[in-house]
Formats: sequence, C-alpha cells, structure tokens
Amino acid sequence: QVQLVESGGGLVQAGGSLTLSCAASGRTFNNLGMGWFRQAPEKEREFVALISRTGFPLYADSVKGRFTISKDNAKNTGYLQMNSLSSEDTAIYYCAVRGIPSTHANDYDYWGQGTQVTVSS
Repeated sequence: QVQLVESGGGLVQAGGSLTLSCAASGRTFNNLGMGWFRQAPEKEREFVALISRTGFPLYADSVKGRFTISKDNAKNTGYLQMNSLSSEDTAIYYCAVRGIPSTHANDYDYWGQGTQVTVSS
C-alpha cells in the first residue's frame, strides 16, 4: 500500500511558475516510477509527465519544454516544476505511482488526492 499527498497548487498569473510536490509513504520510493496527470472541468484525466525508477522523464507534447518532472528518493518525494503557465494548464493535478510508469491513467493503482492549479489570464 502506498499513500500519496500532493501539495503546491494554487493561483498563479499567466506566465508564472509553480512547483507541485508528491510525498509518498508506505513503500520504498526508489522502486517506483511516478506519473503526473491533470483533469480540467468536464474533461478526461490526461497525461502530463512521468519519470521512471531510474529517472528517465517523458512529457506530453503540451507541456514539453515548460514542465520538469523529478524525484528525490531520499525524501520519498516527486516534483513537477511548471513554468510559463497559461490558462490551458488550469486543472486538478494528480500524482500516481507504479513500478513501471505509464502514460495511461488506468494503469496506476495508487493516486494522490489532487491539488488545484488555477492560472489567471
């Protein structure tokens, strides 16, 4: 069993930055890959970024070059650094973990509660 707690969401102006955190407990973090997903109102949950157990990142085209995913195994915490935010990034952001991360939300068993990111134009 893994528990995930996200933090770092909030209200930011367009062009601004936020860093989301995802703290994990219940299992050794260095054996886990992590995915970040987001869900805007009336839209399906969509893939944002993932990082493998060994630190290999993968990004959705919509965030490539603006977002950076990372994980600190010593702190059992993953991060999503978000720069150059626009109103289209407004959503609830979720982290999820599994041994081999995936771009498909349905592949994950463990999810955080989500953190709201609102970008004002």
